[in-house]
Amino acid sequence: MGTKTWRRLTVWLHVVTSVGWMGQALALFTLLVISRTSEDGAIRVAATSMAHEIDTLLLAPLANASAFTGFMLAAGTAWGFTRHWWVLAKFAITLVQLYAGIFLLSGALRDSVGSEPPPVALVVGTALMASALAFQAWLSVAKPWGKVRSGVKLPTAPTWVFVAAVLAPLTDIAVGLLLGYPMPALSLVVLLGQLVRRRLGLVSGKDG
Repeated sequence: MGTKTWRRLTVWLHVVTSVGWMGQALALFTLLVISRTSEDGAIRVAATSMAHEIDTLLLAPLANASAFTGFMLAAGTAWGFTRHWWVLAKFAITLVQLYAGIFLLSGALRDSVGSEPPPVALVVGTALMASALAFQAWLSVAKPWGKVRSGVKLPTAPTWVFVAAVLAPLTDIAVGLLLGYPMPALSLVVLLGQLVRRRLGLVSGKDG
């Protein structure tokens, strides 16, 4: 398969994992609402515990894969990270979501297991996460606001970059499921490698 096919597979994986990420965020929101509103204490605890399991086993791996494939598409195509307002907006929102999800929401959700009810901020946070993902989907479709800056068109990465963009997150998801917690190590290595490769290529003036 050629570069075009693997690039399309990367886009497909990005769309699938992004939809999955939003779906799991909505599932967390639903479970946390149940945990706050149910009159049955056992249901409240069970709902929070299930939300924690979904966050660890499903949402986090999908979020990592979605962010990684999005970053790779920016780093491996002419879109770049800072050439178009809609891409820059998606990039900034994704960074905020990853920070909030990893360092704020996941920790708060873990601490809420076994207690009742979960804090309101946690419920609001999951709703905001799903809303932000829906807004990013609109950005991808509408591509509003034009260019941040013009310049030489960025080169498209070679085929192996997009092969790695597809295989790395799938490998990380499989490893994470075996370990019982998300481990996007290979994705980080691939992304850093592509960023360095593109930077060196731009400095040297070489294509692809």
